[in-house]
Amino acid sequence: MNKSKMRLTWQREQINNLLLTFALICCCCCLINVVSAQEAQQPWYENLPAVAMDYKVHIDAGKEDCYHQYVQAGATFYVSFSVVRGGDGMAGFAVRNPANEVVKPYQWQATADYTDQVSPGGYYSVCIDNQFSRFAGKLVNIYITVVKYDAWDKYAKEIEQLQLNMQNFTTTIGTVERNINDMLGYQAHSRHREARDYALLLDNNTYIQTFSLSQIVVILITCSIQVFFVRKLFDVKSNSKSRI
Repeated sequence: MNKSKMRLTWQREQINNLLLTFALICCCCCLINVVSAQEAQQPWYENLPAVAMDYKVHIDAGKEDCYHQYVQAGATFYVSFSVVRGGDGMAGFAVRNPANEVVKPYQWQATADYTDQVSPGGYYSVCIDNQFSRFAGKLVNIYITVVKYDAWDKYAKEIEQLQLNMQNFTTTIGTVERNINDMLGYQAHSRHREARDYALLLDNNTYIQTFSLSQIVVILITCSIQVFFVRKLFDVKSNSKSRI
């Protein structure tokens, strides 16, 4: 009897240990899933000091499209747009800040840009309006940058803990970063102009070819009609009846 009781007690202890281990594994899995869900909600570029994006979007006639960009608190937000082709070459452009306030109202123009030097943090809305164009769609180029200049200050503080004076280095790096951001903006404007000029060149080429072919067809038809009527003038009907 004692041996059977000892075996039952040992089996119960083993079962309890297995249940405890299983419960710990389940808790760890739940914690991992929660952390993964929180990381998934954050944009992948949140911890990067600078991000630059360039898009080409098509806006249908009579439509409005809005795009959202996350900006960290204290970062510099810059956006520019340019109509590449379509209709009169202009569209409406507006920007809303994270508080849903219109910081750049709608204006019907070919190019526009907006800069927020110190962002409060959150999602900015960039809207392209083509409602005034009822028949022609627009191809629009959008360029967005998000730069967090104070990231270099964090690097400087970490280096200063190693008793190194990196103030000049940090200032130089910050200046270089600002110059690079300005250059990226100028390059984006250059690409916008180049894309617009190339689209205009293709449109003119298509128009000239179509107009030339139509003129050739009209000339051929006109010549054929003139030849037909001129020949009709000299057409003599022969009298088949003879007099006796």
